[in-house]
Amino acid sequence: RGGMASGAGGLTQLLWRTRNVVCVGRNYVAHAAELKNQVPTEPFWFLKPVSSLVRPGERQRIEIPEGCGEVHHEAELAVVIGSTASRVSREDADSVIAGYATAVDATGRDLQQASKKAGLPWSRAKGYDTWCPISEVVDKAAVPNPADLTVCLSVNGEERQRGSTSLMVFDIPTLIEAITDVVTLGPGDLILTGTPAGVGKMEPGDKVRCWIEGLDVPALELDVESRPSLMSRRASGKNRL
Repeated sequence: RGGMASGAGGLTQLLWRTRNVVCVGRNYVAHAAELKNQVPTEPFWFLKPVSSLVRPGERQRIEIPEGCGEVHHEAELAVVIGSTASRVSREDADSVIAGYATAVDATGRDLQQASKKAGLPWSRAKGYDTWCPISEVVDKAAVPNPADLTVCLSVNGEERQRGSTSLMVFDIPTLIEAITDVVTLGPGDLILTGTPAGVGKMEPGDKVRCWIEGLDVPALELDVESRPSLMSRRASGKNRL
């Protein structure tokens, strides 16, 4: 395995080395239930493009393209990988973790449901630019029990999500074993570990705040904005932006 980045500043710098953003689906029973999905019997995951990241120091926002339908917030604990990880067992999983961060997995719910109905991939529903804001990285040494954190999100001051990481269907070592059995992860790669119940719609003009109780890092403070869409304009006959 490669060398591990060290120091708080160095850990956040890992986010500029990210190659893979792996997102775990349906990892909280209550969230699976609210979307009327079955709870998986083994870890279920998909990828978001690296271009969806909004890193610390960048303009903090989530952009909603016109014509995109409902876009939902999903607050998540992110695991930040610190060294090369291939076929890592549960027992060795902690050795490849650099730290943890707060993340939002923005999701085009209408697009996702249409894709699922048609048997198509979800890439568009998860992949727009700015649809994965992430906080600074907290060293794993400062998080003695990542299974005892509370993931929270509010919109316009109204709390919508609050859930303990103890409620994960599959814990972090299990996720690392399952994912690295398929994909070799490297320094800066991310595993978003699933979202608790309470996901809901965001609209332009909303103020989204996302934080994790137990992570000593500033909350994400996000402006929800609208932006033009070439595909939407073309579909409606408005070719000029």
